[in-house]
Amino acid sequence: MGIIWFIFREVILFFGFFWTLFDRSLNPNIELGNLWPSFYINPLNPFLVPLLNTLVLLSSGFFVTLAHYYIVLNHKKSVLYIFLTIILGVYFSLLQLIEYKNLNFTIIDSIFGSSFFLFTGFHGIHVLCGSIFLFVITIRIIKLQINKLRHVGLEISIWYWHFVDVVWLFLYRFIYWWRFN
Repeated sequence: MGIIWFIFREVILFFGFFWTLFDRSLNPNIELGNLWPSFYINPLNPFLVPLLNTLVLLSSGFFVTLAHYYIVLNHKKSVLYIFLTIILGVYFSLLQLIEYKNLNFTIIDSIFGSSFFLFTGFHGIHVLCGSIFLFVITIRIIKLQINKLRHVGLEISIWYWHFVDVVWLFLYRFIYWWRFN
């Protein structure tokens, strides 16, 4: 039950972020020129790095689900698929870092910049925590602490990873793709 409450708390946190985003973007104030994003901010092309990040995270969700499938079958391939998920999580983080370095705005550039970095930064922290969580699970699988009959830790990490995937889909839709011209 603890992980369910934890994920529920995270859902509420991101709900608050999205509420702020919708409030500011649907009703931009005069300081923003009544525009969202502000006239001097060029939104990122959602069909470049953000789309690649989306494909990376969706692929990682597929691989972590395969890992669960192979644990239930008591097969050694589960370690491979969790390891692939971790690699994709790290790759996602590196792509996010590259994206940050190539932005034409910063966190102090209006509410859009603040919202962008808040959303993507918090999501990035969740990806890194999920990757660490999966790494620990991988070690436990190798030490035979997680198997066909005892794999609650793996299931919990998969729930968390899918939560991170779903949040990214909303981020991609409403941060990157929504106001792209």
